[in-house]
Amino acid sequence: MSTRVLMVISAADGWTLADGTVHPTGYWAEEVSEPHRVFTEAGWDITVATPGGIAPTVDQLSLGIMGGMPGKRSAVQEYLDAISEQLEHPLALDAVDEEEYDLVFYPGGHGPMEDLTVDPVSGALLARRLRANRPLALLCHAPAAVLAATDETGTNAFTTRRMTGLSNVEEKFNPFACKARWLLEDRLKESGIVYDKATLPYRSHVVVDGNLYSGQNPQSATALAERLVEDLGARTA
Repeated sequence: MSTRVLMVISAADGWTLADGTVHPTGYWAEEVSEPHRVFTEAGWDITVATPGGIAPTVDQLSLGIMGGMPGKRSAVQEYLDAISEQLEHPLALDAVDEEEYDLVFYPGGHGPMEDLTVDPVSGALLARRLRANRPLALLCHAPAAVLAATDETGTNAFTTRRMTGLSNVEEKFNPFACKARWLLEDRLKESGIVYDKATLPYRSHVVVDGNLYSGQNPQSATALAERLVEDLGARTA
């Protein structure tokens, strides 16, 4: 029986900034395409889910110059086109039982900063997954989703756990970041999470804390997915 992956993608198509303006966004193309490709090539079965079952929006910046060299961007676009049917018809997150999946994987982009960071369904799913000590992975901005994993006292389920995510320095490469209401690195630290990052910005960096996996940035997408395939494959073997 093949390994089953639940890929939870933000349904947001905008990120509300401190001045009230909304920056167009969504998921970062490479952060969906690369893990999906790596998992598929490993023979894994992937299910896509979003809040409300809304088809996710790709951040167009991730298909432009910020997405890398032209050849890389073309390959990413081609892969997304190949899985467009799946992306256009996701399951609703509240109708999914994460216990049925061997891995829960959250790709990033600024979208999670808008919806998943306050989504109670996603927050409860993440807390349950963590308590069950089953494989869970979050990439780049996706760790923003763990901010919703709080109990009635406001205590975060991920407190004291070691994670990475897009750093403040990396975020500030975006010209609109100066208008952000908050930055991910700051908020993770405020939640009691032990934040870890690479020495240099935009270098691949993967952090593993038990069954909790995280990748710092888009450059970590392939390495994170390959580490998951290696580790979960070894457990199956």
